[in-house]
Amino acid sequence: MATEAQIAANQKNAQLSTGPTSQTGKAKSSLNAVKTGLTGRTVLLPSDDAALYEAHVAEFMRVWQPVDDNERNLVQSLADTEWRLLRIPALEMGIYAIGRLEFAGEFANEDEATRKHLVEAKVFLAYRKDLNNLSIQESRLRRQREKDTQTLNEIQGERKRQAQKRLTQAAKLYMLAVQEDTRDQFNLGDFGFEFTLEQIEVRALELRPDLFAAYEREQAELARNRKKIA
Repeated sequence: MATEAQIAANQKNAQLSTGPTSQTGKAKSSLNAVKTGLTGRTVLLPSDDAALYEAHVAEFMRVWQPVDDNERNLVQSLADTEWRLLRIPALEMGIYAIGRLEFAGEFANEDEATRKHLVEAKVFLAYRKDLNNLSIQESRLRRQREKDTQTLNEIQGERKRQAQKRLTQAAKLYMLAVQEDTRDQFNLGDFGFEFTLEQIEVRALELRPDLFAAYEREQAELARNRKKIA
């Protein structure tokens, strides 16, 4: 069991380690926490607007139209990467804001125009490591975005090519049904209801524009005969 002296010492040490208390110190501390917003698994920071993030992700889903978990995961990764990239300019401005607070009293004997440039230069030199880290993280995120975009394009491109191949097969069978006058027996269920009859007809007409020519001539002849009888 701790003695009263040990408890008192622990309490005193705790008071000495409560974190930064100055405005500049608190700003530096918040900057350290923000870094996880670029490299950690957590995408949203406490200061982020959750509704805005959800709308951001929803827009990516709308544009890319993923159809399975693999595609959805890639789209989510793209959205998160873009969210992090959009954060970088604000972080850079934040670093300079912290530096201006820290060096606000520097170069007091210089005229205002010169002092401003000197402060900006000192901020850059003092926080060069943080600014370089932002540049490194931005490059990494851009490479990740490019990789995910390429992978997603390849996956969706292959999926669409396979779907077009299946649609073409369905259209050819439909064309045969038209030729044999068995369209009433054509069953969309044979293709898993993947395509509508309209989609199949459109593809069939792309393959054979005169597909319904004979049918149309037959209908025109029937119409003329009915007119004669009337």
